[in-house]
Amino acid sequence: MLRWAIIFLIAGLVLGVLGFGGIGGAFVDIAKILFFIAVAIFVVLLVLGLLAGRGIKKAID
Repeated sequence: MLRWAIIFLIAGLVLGVLGFGGIGGAFVDIAKILFFIAVAIFVVLLVLGLLAGRGIKKAID
């Protein structure tokens, strides 16, 4: 998902430089949304991984 965010960001910047500000801005907005979705998924999976690790550690001990 971060790959798509970077692709949209680069495309938006190139379009902005070439004078297509409207579509370039839309691409940058899409890149922002994808970036924040990727960060949210990372945080959720990090918390779930930490909780699962504690549960396994308690079961072993």
